[in-house]
Amino acid sequence: MWNHIEQAISQATNTDFHINDKAVITGGDINLSYSLTNSTQQFFVKINDKQNLSLFEAEAFALQQINAQSPFHSPMPICYGETLDKSFLVLEMLDLISANNEQWFELGQQLAIMHKQSQHGQFGWDEDNYIGSNLQPNAWSSNWSVFFAEQRIAWQLQLLSEKSIRLGDIEHISQMCHDGLQHHRVSPCLIHGDLWQGNVGFTNSGPTIFDPASYYGDREADIAMTELFGQFPAAFYQGYEEQYPLPKHYEQRKQIYNFYHVLNHANLFGGVYIEQAKAIMQRILSMSFH
Repeated sequence: MWNHIEQAISQATNTDFHINDKAVITGGDINLSYSLTNSTQQFFVKINDKQNLSLFEAEAFALQQINAQSPFHSPMPICYGETLDKSFLVLEMLDLISANNEQWFELGQQLAIMHKQSQHGQFGWDEDNYIGSNLQPNAWSSNWSVFFAEQRIAWQLQLLSEKSIRLGDIEHISQMCHDGLQHHRVSPCLIHGDLWQGNVGFTNSGPTIFDPASYYGDREADIAMTELFGQFPAAFYQGYEEQYPLPKHYEQRKQIYNFYHVLNHANLFGGVYIEQAKAIMQRILSMSFH
């Protein structure tokens, strides 16, 4: 396998790359990750089963789009491919550092700039991709409330029902989410799609974001995700608001956007996330949206 990866890196970088040192990197729960170095170059490599190559293709495409349409320097995809029984993705290795408030403020500003300058005509993405290891459908739509209710909420509820986990009538629940979003005016923009603290970092040259589940959607979905599993530091939100203030009633819509991620976690991990999904659903069903 490693010979194959050496050859792929050599071809992609037009160098003669041979691994001098290989180290396991911990932290992910979907892929095996390694640092590969020779005397002058270092790369970050993700390994998964062969049938999961499409996850790596989707990740590489999203990282390319983030680098092209934002101030962020995200890890550049070097190459991806498959060996006899594995798939792999090779990325630029970034040297991450711990952040202070000023750097969190800059992260907020840069995310706001990405949202502001990456406007698109429709909601969706060039291809279906993944949220974690679950498929994320992205068929183009001109209607945000329909897109989110059908391709995010109803999709996840259907995946749960196939595991014999039913939170209620799928059509009714997704319709309530649709109704909560239908009067909200949204300009489609590039969003990260899975923006929690584990998917952001800082280098000496500035903030970075990685492991995206990108599509063109409502920027509020990114901000909502930052609040789901422990908020980002206050400086991040100050930086964002200074560049691109959030509209009224975001706090209500946030429940719908985070319902999607909790449903996804319920599908991936079960357990406590099923109860959390039920609790958020009850909050949504009891709201009167503006």
